[in-house]
Amino acid sequence: MSEKDAIPEFNAKTGGASEVGITNMSALTSGPGIKSAGEIFAVVAVAVIVIGGMELLLGLLEVPQYVLPKPSEIAVALVTDFPLIAPHLGHTLVELFGGFAIGASVGLILAAVITQFPFVEKIVTPYILLLVTTPMLALVPLLILRFGFGYEPRIIAVALASGPMVMINAATGFRRVDHGKIALARSYGASTLQIFWKVRAPMALPMIFVGLMVGSIFGLLTAVGAEMVGGGFGLGNRLTSYSSMIQMPQFFAVVLILSILGILIYVLFFLLGKKYASWEA
Repeated sequence: MSEKDAIPEFNAKTGGASEVGITNMSALTSGPGIKSAGEIFAVVAVAVIVIGGMELLLGLLEVPQYVLPKPSEIAVALVTDFPLIAPHLGHTLVELFGGFAIGASVGLILAAVITQFPFVEKIVTPYILLLVTTPMLALVPLLILRFGFGYEPRIIAVALASGPMVMINAATGFRRVDHGKIALARSYGASTLQIFWKVRAPMALPMIFVGLMVGSIFGLLTAVGAEMVGGGFGLGNRLTSYSSMIQMPQFFAVVLILSILGILIYVLFFLLGKKYASWEA
């Protein structure tokens, strides 16, 4: 094949983002919207007002600590009890990373397969819908009976919760590709595999990142829920333990840690989207 007949590279960064037809991905690829010092100051000011207002209001109303602790009490509990909470945080992260790695890998592979072979989609789709509509926490007791109280049932539950989310979003991205680009690639003699890697995969990156973000958040929620159902370790176990002993500052400290984990997950995929799919904005 001569140089002029070579298959062109379809780099997603060269444009054509509007042709993908993906619903407003600016939330992932164009940033949270904070661009000036004034906006940053406004966000911080609102946080100070809300936290300070809660501190003052709870103090004036003399709300008992076991009902709703003050923000200062939660902060003190977070600092003083973090050495005790940290090992449980590690267990939760192991479950999340292990289950998400399995679920996301299987989800991406299935998404690629069903978009290339429609007959496979007809076979797989009913089972994917079953997984999406079934609360994974309902399966945790059964998994515990089969695999015990260790990591295995929790990792499996996380994988089952995150995998379908990744697959659905990735499959949507693989399908929403400009057919003109595919036709052009075929005219240059591109194979199905070349079209997938050079056209479909790059253009599907925004939806893939969305699927990974949603799947990881679903996985985090499932991991915590599974820890609350059974087992003696993990942040979910700490929530159950602290609530049963009415240690509400420690309880809300764990809730705060989980919120920070969720924010970090968003920031991670925002940065990845900004680096690899900013053309979609």
